[in-house]
Amino acid sequence: MTLDRRDFSLGLAAGLSSTGLLAPAFAQTAWPAEGANYVRLGQPAPVVSAGKIEVVEFFWYECPHCNAFESPLEAWSKKMPADVVLRRVPVWFQEVPFAAQQRLFYTLETMGLVPTLHRKAFAAIHNDRARLRTPEDMAAFALKNGVDPIRFMTTFGSPEVAALTRQARQLADAYKIDAVPAMGVQGRYYTNGNLANAGQPARGLAVGNERLLAVVDTLLARVRKAG
Repeated sequence: MTLDRRDFSLGLAAGLSSTGLLAPAFAQTAWPAEGANYVRLGQPAPVVSAGKIEVVEFFWYECPHCNAFESPLEAWSKKMPADVVLRRVPVWFQEVPFAAQQRLFYTLETMGLVPTLHRKAFAAIHNDRARLRTPEDMAAFALKNGVDPIRFMTTFGSPEVAALTRQARQLADAYKIDAVPAMGVQGRYYTNGNLANAGQPARGLAVGNERLLAVVDTLLARVRKAG
């Protein structure tokens, strides 16, 4: 259900977690359970969405689980209550290829292109087998999708985008992100695909993604109750 940071460091470039589709053998009396299906942060992570409950999706464009998660996450986001806001944050586990793809996302965000090109970046990698790792790759992606590549690359290399990538790394560190896709809730809670499905029958990726979002819904209720 997730791509683990250790899997990537070991060179499993296909991005398939060794435990991704397996449920642990133990049984749980309650689901979701703190410590098993989600983690309460000892030190709260920063939130930037004043007056809203902030949900953060941590992702990586080359992660196949993140690609599969995009559709259910988008459907979930369209039904979010008015007091919830969703932020997307690209992760960094090492310089290549994560740094360039962090810049890609924040270039799209800065230019207002996330609604139209975020999913296309996933599709380029996972459907078209395109490489999006170098400035040349990014310029070609922009041109193919009708965006001025010079303007795109100027934004890509801007101090504003560099600052956003630094903030993303700091937030991922605060949440102690070690696998994607992962979800943070209001700087207090963290879960991911493997955690959300721990102790549950293995039913495939679609059900696993539904469970992940169900854990998020439970955590939202906890945040509201705590005030």
